[in-house]
Amino acid sequence: MKLLNMVLVCLLVAAMWLQNVDSKSMHVVSSRCCLNTLENKIALKFIKCYKEIGPSCPYYPAVIFRLIKGRESCALTNTTWVQDYLKKVKPC
Repeated sequence: MKLLNMVLVCLLVAAMWLQNVDSKSMHVVSSRCCLNTLENKIALKFIKCYKEIGPSCPYYPAVIFRLIKGRESCALTNTTWVQDYLKKVKPC
């Protein structure tokens, strides 16, 4: 019985802690970071604009290209074609 009580107390404490976490800031971080990056070059005509991501992201330095149909794709900035595109495309 004591083990069950201890488990319930731990679950209650964990639930209270999760409510205190700022879920909005967690969402912002994930929406501004890349989970993976492009390996192939995108045609320049499909790119609308770009935004740079910060050093807190796992794939850094990288940019997020916003495409003309509303999609977004990530690319590492140390590739030649990305550096070339950043000179030709405006920031978002």
